[in-house]
Amino acid sequence: MSPRQLYLAAYDISAPRRLHLMLKAVREYSTGGQKSAYECFLTESERDDLLSAVTEVMDREEDRFFLLRLDRRAKVATLGIAVRPADPDYFYLG
Repeated sequence: MSPRQLYLAAYDISAPRRLHLMLKAVREYSTGGQKSAYECFLTESERDDLLSAVTEVMDREEDRFFLLRLDRRAKVATLGIAVRPADPDYFYLG
C-alpha cells in the first residue's frame, strides 16, 4: 500500500447544488477542515479518485478547486481549539 500524503483541498463553487455535491465528494476523503478547505490524507489512487469526482461536479468556467500536497517535514501550527491533522489507522469511504 502506498503511503498517504497530507493534502489541503479547497474549493469555490458558484451554484448551491454543485456546492453540496462538492462538499460531499471532498468530505469522503477529509480528516478535518472547515467551510470550503479540508485536510485529506490520500494515497495516489485516492487522490486520483478525488480529482475524478471533483471534475464530474464542477463547472470549469464558474468554479474553482485547489489541491495542495503539504510537506510532511513542515511544522504544524494550530490556533484556538483546532486539532492537529492526523492520519488515522483506517478510513470509511461510503
